[in-house]
Amino acid sequence: MKYIVFILFTVATNAAAQLMLKHGMMQLGPLSFAGVNPLVKMLQIVFSPWVFLGLSTFVISMASHLYVLSKVELSFAYPFLSLAYVAVAVFAYFVFREDLNALRIAGIAFICVGTVLIAQSGSGLDKAAEHDSSKPIQTSELAR
Repeated sequence: MKYIVFILFTVATNAAAQLMLKHGMMQLGPLSFAGVNPLVKMLQIVFSPWVFLGLSTFVISMASHLYVLSKVELSFAYPFLSLAYVAVAVFAYFVFREDLNALRIAGIAFICVGTVLIAQSGSGLDKAAEHDSSKPIQTSELAR
């Protein structure tokens, strides 16, 4: 549970990246590759400011996620990423005026309940790390 801050940072940066990418793509408008070299068009997309910022934020999110994966079990850490959907759905409703109907709200509630249950289960590797935090965890130890 002591790595929850890093997990939530990963979730927040993942959600922020999605919102930046959406904003960037809205600024670019509908995509058309007609009469344009696809490579040039892709470079224009990637290097547009909001898309580039979103992709850069994804890199930060992935670095954070890799750190988390080195400390806790994948089956504990990965489900927390579903909270990014919750954040994105709520922000998209307020910022982009996207639909947030009853079924989506119910789905969000299920995601939140599931994440709380997973958080209550503990991460497993936290306990192993408490015994010997100076020694890296070996793959063979994960099989036990």
